[in-house]
Amino acid sequence: MKLQSDKGKRANIERSNLSFQLAKDDMLDHFCCVVEDRMMPEPSFVDAYYLAWKKNSPNGLNEIQEKTIYLLNALRRVVMKKVMYSIGLVACICISVGWLFTLLHWPGGGKLFTYGFLGFAMIFLPMFALDRYKASVGKPMSERWKIILGFSSALLTGLSVFFKLMYWPGATMLLIVGVGLFSIGFLPFLFFGMYKKAVDKGKAIS
Repeated sequence: MKLQSDKGKRANIERSNLSFQLAKDDMLDHFCCVVEDRMMPEPSFVDAYYLAWKKNSPNGLNEIQEKTIYLLNALRRVVMKKVMYSIGLVACICISVGWLFTLLHWPGGGKLFTYGFLGFAMIFLPMFALDRYKASVGKPMSERWKIILGFSSALLTGLSVFFKLMYWPGATMLLIVGVGLFSIGFLPFLFFGMYKKAVDKGKAIS
């Protein structure tokens, strides 16, 4: 009887929309435990199985899988944000302390500033832009273009300042391109989005 009931539960789970084998095995074990617990006061397997199915998956097993995937992705995003903001914090501290050391003519100021700036521009900014871009998926294309142009202009302008401090060639061109992207690329998208939000808010109020 138990073997047949396990086969019945396995068949129902296999016919579901679950795509992860591990999730299928976990659900089978969970259903077996719930059914056995339900059968303690009432020996009817059919009633216990129906109650277990109704309690654990009222909207189908696929809902459980979707919530599991969401929680796993949410945990991954939290870890990524912690790493991203930690890198940004350390980079900004190195930039500020390196600038202070340079002003006071203390040793190590140039290296601190250089490494902090490179970490901020080459690691933190791309991670931050990618995070914002993923958050804008499903929103109007203008939001994504705003993020791309804003990140590009900030990166180029920052690199131009760094090139200028290091007396490397190309600083002027980087500055022109960066400011150009910011002025004729990022700012129009920014103010158009602000205007559109204000208009939509006014329509909603009226």
